[in-house]
Amino acid sequence: MEHATFAGGCFWCMVKPFGELPGIHGIVSGYTGGHVENPTYEQVKTGTTGHYEAVQITYDPDVFPYQKLLNLYWPQIDPTDDGGQFIDRGPQYRTAIFYHTEEQKKLAEQSKKEVEESGRFNKPIVTEILPATAFYPAEDYHQDFYKKNPKAYKQERVESGRDAFIEENWGEKS
Repeated sequence: MEHATFAGGCFWCMVKPFGELPGIHGIVSGYTGGHVENPTYEQVKTGTTGHYEAVQITYDPDVFPYQKLLNLYWPQIDPTDDGGQFIDRGPQYRTAIFYHTEEQKKLAEQSKKEVEESGRFNKPIVTEILPATAFYPAEDYHQDFYKKNPKAYKQERVESGRDAFIEENWGEKS
């Protein structure tokens, strides 16, 4: 098993696209990239801890290669927005790929270059590729939010503008 860590704005919206696929053995919503140990949601949401809201995926690379995870990641985000994602604003909602190995770094950089060269966006791609650091699981009520609160989850995706952006820019429905 290996880990992949992605920040794509609100972590609630980043779980379902990767969930329940062959080779995916777990997805945890949490915080990474900051300077506070064991941060809470209340601390992270202030935007002062340096953390990103992120998901950490445990996967079997023989069944679901890292490249497939990257291919799923990009169409979940606006890679040109450095101030957050959709309605969620602040540094805790920025996008980033946190690599755990040099191979992941290489593949992430290559996939970012492909997005940059695709001509899909007329603004620079600002999603960072960073080394993985300590990952702190979020509180229990944040885990599997889309399963526990399907109506609120669906409403969040629509009201935030995420679904409309994805459909318009990536040609995919959530």
